[in-house]
Amino acid sequence: MKTSATGLGGLSIIVDEHPDVVLLDLGLPDIDGVDLLKMLRAVSQVPVLVVTARDDEAEIIRTLDSGADDYVVKPFSARQLEARLRAVLRRTKEDSGAVAIMVGALRIDPTTREATLSGRDLGLTKKEFDLLQFLASRVGRVVTKRQLLNEVWDQPYGGSDKTVDVHLSWLRRKLGESATEPRYIRTVHGVGMRLVDPDAGGDEDEAVTLP
Repeated sequence: MKTSATGLGGLSIIVDEHPDVVLLDLGLPDIDGVDLLKMLRAVSQVPVLVVTARDDEAEIIRTLDSGADDYVVKPFSARQLEARLRAVLRRTKEDSGAVAIMVGALRIDPTTREATLSGRDLGLTKKEFDLLQFLASRVGRVVTKRQLLNEVWDQPYGGSDKTVDVHLSWLRRKLGESATEPRYIRTVHGVGMRLVDPDAGGDEDEAVTLP
């Protein structure tokens, strides 16, 4: 395992060595860790696990949306860190063999992490893509906010519903809809939400997988 005391030095190592996973501390001496993460995401999709003392919710959301795959707040045990690393690598391996999902004119490709609507790139952030992919993998089925916090944000015992609401609002905007005028994301009041094909009619919602 190679290490670097500076962010730019670490970026150079990542570009040259193509590691399986990156551990990133946001408190770097030469550059803000989130800025480095954005630079990294411009050149690589290597899994990134952020380890930091910053525990502010807004900072966590900003970091995840900038491309982090997971976020661990100090102090933490070696066993917890190892478990998080295994989970990140497992999800990456699963995505590498996944197929694209079609829901109406919406196409979600887990391999390239691209989402398009009628051929137009939606320009989703990492967390927006994760949210859409999770909903699309369960198209037509109701998903609760607690499930989303558990599976998308990896927060099974905590987290704020507001985090989900904000990201759903951003995602809806990029899909050209709103909570009051939904098309793909339908709210089931008091329960959760579900992703549907707006042109299918009724409850005959289904997904088509593409090779």
